[in-house]
Amino acid sequence: MLTILQKLKREIQILRDVLYYRLIFDHTSEQTVVEQFHKLYFDSHVFGKAWTSSSWMGVPVYKCPTDLWTYQELIYGIKPDVIIETGTLLGGSAYYLASLCDLVGNGRVITVDVDSAEESVSRARSAATKVRPVHPRLTYLRGSSTSKEVLLQVKNLIQDSDKVLVVLDSDHRKTHVLDELRAYAPLVSIGSYLIVEDTNINGHPILSEFGPGPMEAVAEFLMTNKNFVVDRSRERHFLTFNPGGYLRRDK
Repeated sequence: MLTILQKLKREIQILRDVLYYRLIFDHTSEQTVVEQFHKLYFDSHVFGKAWTSSSWMGVPVYKCPTDLWTYQELIYGIKPDVIIETGTLLGGSAYYLASLCDLVGNGRVITVDVDSAEESVSRARSAATKVRPVHPRLTYLRGSSTSKEVLLQVKNLIQDSDKVLVVLDSDHRKTHVLDELRAYAPLVSIGSYLIVEDTNINGHPILSEFGPGPMEAVAEFLMTNKNFVVDRSRERHFLTFNPGGYLRRDK
C-alpha cells in the first residue's frame, strides 16, 4: 500500500512531467510531430509495414490500430444491436467488429461491398489466406452501398428498436461518401455514431493529390444536417485515419 507521502510524491512527478512536456512542445510543434508521424506510419505500407500488414485472427485488417481501439470503446459503451459497415474488402474489420459483439454479448454486423471476395483478394495489398470468414453475428451483402436494392436489404435487417452504429469505408470520392452519409445517417441511433473513415486523405495530412474525398464530404454534410457533431474526444490517441470523422448523433 502506498503511503500518503508516496502518493503525493508520485502526483508531483506526474505534474512535473506534464509541465515539462508542455514547455518543450507548444501546440504547433505537437501538431507537426503528429502529422509527420501520421505520414511516416501511412507511407510505411510501401515497405509492407504497419497498417497493411495487420490482421485480426488471421484476417487482414487495413485500419489504424488506434482507430480499432476506439471502436471497441464505442461498442462497449453503446452496445449497438446492429453495426453497418460499407466496404468489406477482405472482411477483417467486419470480423473484428463481430468479435467485439461476442465479447460484449450483443450486436451483429452487416457489411456491404460491391466486389466479390475473389475480386477483393485480387487487389489486396498483401497476401491473404483467410478472407471474409463465417461468423454467426456477421452478414455479407454484395452490391453498391448507395443502391436502392442494398439499402432496402440493410433496412430489412434492422428492427425499429435496434441501436445502430455505422462505419463508412467504401469508395472515398466525395460524391459517393456524401451519398452514403445522406443514405445511412437516418439509420444511426441517437447517442450512437456515424464514422467516416479515411478523412485523412486529400492532404489531411496524406495523399494530397487524391482530390475531394471523405473530409470534404463530411464538411458539406454537416452544413445541412444538424443532428450530428464531430466528437474530437475520439481522436485523443493522436494518430487516427479518421480525423473529424467520428460523428455522434445528438438529436
